[in-house]
Amino acid sequence: MTTGTVPLYLTGHMAPVADEIEAYELPVAGALPPELTGRYLRNGPNPLPGEDPGHWFGGHGMLHGIRLREGRAEWYRNRWVRTGALAGKRYIHEDGTIDRTAVHANTHVIEHSGRILALVESGFPYEVTGELDTVGPVDFGGKLTTAMTAHPKVDPATGELHFFGYGVMPPYVTYHRLSADGQLVQSTPIEVPGPTMMHDFAITENHAIFLDLPMTFQPQPGMPFAWDDEYGARLGVMPLARPGEVRWFEIDPCYVFHVGNAHEDPTGRIVLDLARYSRDAIANLWEGISAKHQPAGPGAAAAVTGVARMSRFTLDPDTGTATVAELDERGVEFPTVDDDRVGRPSRYLYAVADSGAGTAIVRFDGQLGTTTAHELGPDVVPGEAVFVPASGADRAEDDGWLVSITTRRDGSASQLLVLDATDVAGEPVAAVTLPRGVPAGFHGSWIPDPAA
Repeated sequence: MTTGTVPLYLTGHMAPVADEIEAYELPVAGALPPELTGRYLRNGPNPLPGEDPGHWFGGHGMLHGIRLREGRAEWYRNRWVRTGALAGKRYIHEDGTIDRTAVHANTHVIEHSGRILALVESGFPYEVTGELDTVGPVDFGGKLTTAMTAHPKVDPATGELHFFGYGVMPPYVTYHRLSADGQLVQSTPIEVPGPTMMHDFAITENHAIFLDLPMTFQPQPGMPFAWDDEYGARLGVMPLARPGEVRWFEIDPCYVFHVGNAHEDPTGRIVLDLARYSRDAIANLWEGISAKHQPAGPGAAAAVTGVARMSRFTLDPDTGTATVAELDERGVEFPTVDDDRVGRPSRYLYAVADSGAGTAIVRFDGQLGTTTAHELGPDVVPGEAVFVPASGADRAEDDGWLVSITTRRDGSASQLLVLDATDVAGEPVAAVTLPRGVPAGFHGSWIPDPAA
């Protein structure tokens, strides 16, 4: 490729790496809390050398891992997930059947019931080891017959994993539930009018909330989804005790990649916090992340993040109506929450912001209605900030740390940044220098060592 024809998603902080490496005893600035003993794993697209997948979302999954133990950064390593797609298998066969193992597994990585799973919403998850070696695809004993979302939700009270799969043929959406010990115990179709791109969803203590929005399947180069003015937009509330029984709430057309959290308020209303794109904003984002030329101007970086607004929907079952309010004016993405508060009232949400003029990791305080930011300047791009709780059953909600892989905008260097979640705007607790620039990716998890 010549300069000027290299797609945006293959340049700068998004440029893929060409190999797998490992390094030991990484330099640490500041002091890593001894409680941070475990692994931070993060997933993202990384095409093979010379490949152009046609869209940022299309690269092969690559895991980046940092092992922390008792104040030391023991190792970094990166590994491609050895999927069927990486081996050259076709996702759609000539007879129209789908091979759900021939996927990129490039979006998220989670741990559930002792298994570490690399996820992508177009097919089956792939199990990997704590050292990032690939074990193989997982269909839960043959019971999973749809794709699996990259955004499952663990109920902190039951340990069950709630998720869904969507596809381009009926049933377009299917709800699933894994038991705490990893058995697939529920699969129920959810009726929607067409092949919508449902990237995320939410749970509360008693409900699942589905996002039926107007990005729909449309065969085209790159990502085969686009805005559909005729589709409409609605949010569906399903009692977890009655799978398949969904009440829909009409909303103004918008798109949502990522949910922050949801809960039921004392009156029985559903409160849903998420990063919401307007029609024009999602069109700009879609064009930016599939661009074949590097955009120019001070706002170029906002083509990838920074065009969604943190918003709150309130769904009232008594009136059957949904209202929405913006919680902050800045553009954000990748909202996260303390996993112990998933589906329950939470005071704090965390996100990343990139205005083009500067980036930040931000904390939203729902009680005070304020936003606090750890500013990183124009030359450093933060990844998703994952909350890691401090030990102790009686800890405060924000008693813990935020961990994020940050990368210089030119792709030259990266750190694992550790912030005090109670003082996000303050100086970092620690910064681990990584042995290479880590390309921008999607989602990750902190996986603590098992209790002794």
